[in-house]
Amino acid sequence: MKRQLGRPLLQWPWSPRTGLLNHRDTNINANHYPRTLKTLSNTKNEGPLKGIKILDLSRVLAAPLCTQILADYGAEVIKVEDVGKGDDTRYWKVSGEQSAWKDEAGPISNYFAAVNRNKRSICLNLKSEKGRAIFLSLAEKADVVVDNFRPGALERLGLGYDVLSKVNPRIIHASVSGYGEVGPYAKRAGYDMIAGAEAGLLHLTGERGGPPVRPGLGLTDMCTGLFSHGAIMAALYAREQTGRGQRINASLYETQVALLTNVALAWLNLGKETERWGTQHPSVVPYDAFKTKDLYFVCGATNDRQFAILCKQLGLDELPSDARFLTNADRVQNRDALYPYLNEVFQTKSTDEWIDLFEGSGLPYAPINTMERVFDHPQTEATDMVYNVEFDAAKSGQLKLLGPAVKFSDTPASIRSVPPRLGEHTDQVLRELGIPDSEIKALHESKVV
Repeated sequence: MKRQLGRPLLQWPWSPRTGLLNHRDTNINANHYPRTLKTLSNTKNEGPLKGIKILDLSRVLAAPLCTQILADYGAEVIKVEDVGKGDDTRYWKVSGEQSAWKDEAGPISNYFAAVNRNKRSICLNLKSEKGRAIFLSLAEKADVVVDNFRPGALERLGLGYDVLSKVNPRIIHASVSGYGEVGPYAKRAGYDMIAGAEAGLLHLTGERGGPPVRPGLGLTDMCTGLFSHGAIMAALYAREQTGRGQRINASLYETQVALLTNVALAWLNLGKETERWGTQHPSVVPYDAFKTKDLYFVCGATNDRQFAILCKQLGLDELPSDARFLTNADRVQNRDALYPYLNEVFQTKSTDEWIDLFEGSGLPYAPINTMERVFDHPQTEATDMVYNVEFDAAKSGQLKLLGPAVKFSDTPASIRSVPPRLGEHTDQVLRELGIPDSEIKALHESKVV
């Protein structure tokens, strides 16, 4: 892959046996990773979607993640935000974060920055006649419109797919909602945890015998964004065959139902209700997170041969011949009898000691890393997953961003611009439409833009 942003220069200490960072010998400082400060203005766009134009009406997480992926792949994305307010996530700051941003930069947050790089921001009042006219002028030249309003909201503004497709028959209009376009819940607002609860994710997430737990990330939101970005790519491909755009509908609820996969089929075909398993596995034993002297260590045995190897590593050579644990089926049946043996042994060593011991065993294993350890991990560095970029909205003058997850051999994804300040590109985009400066000034004064 051609490196669009250069390789971070910081070299990391490696454990001689595992190839992993030896945290015992490392003075970890997140502010030092990575040291290379990048200027993005000269980064070339060689992505597979170069030339595709997207109007992004989305807010919060699911749809903005979708459009950011498309932007990383080369699409030109114009984020259309409310005049004077913008995306709600501009205001979603963790405790103490406000001190990191310049007051004059306007509303901005790490949450917003996480899913809005490679975009230009314009402020546009879609409730005004002139605002709608400007939007339709943009849509006439666009390939894709993405929104996550409640179903029917754009139609009430006179900007639904029926209108957009008349202005531009090749337009692809992708909508993300909470519950979809049809059904008794269609008009309900959509939120990650609400859809996760309604569609079963929270029911199956949590410790055994414990209460339901929200996952640590907005998984339903993010998976909806991932499904949507793939659907848009498919619609762009279909348009090459038919010459026509189309309407795409995705919802948090439908996404989460689809993600139930094997759990769903166990219910649909066997009538078997799922249980909460924590980090254990319902049909593979042992497979769990074990407390060590300092952190947690995940490992498992997916077959009887691996179980024998695991027991040898732990010094529990008698267990593979125990009638209760002879086969995986036996171990699933007797998991509560097995785990006390394993738990006792794992607490006798540190996580790094277990990493050293398991190296070369062929077993599935890993430490449960803190954020500190994740971003001091040599694999994170080797795969260019963090870039330190210049950003004038931050008091430090720089911002660390996550790199694209997928690498292309010939048409690389790239980070070409930082997350935009609210309305930063309004005048620029209006000038590209041929609107003179005198009229742009009047649009500002009347709060159309």
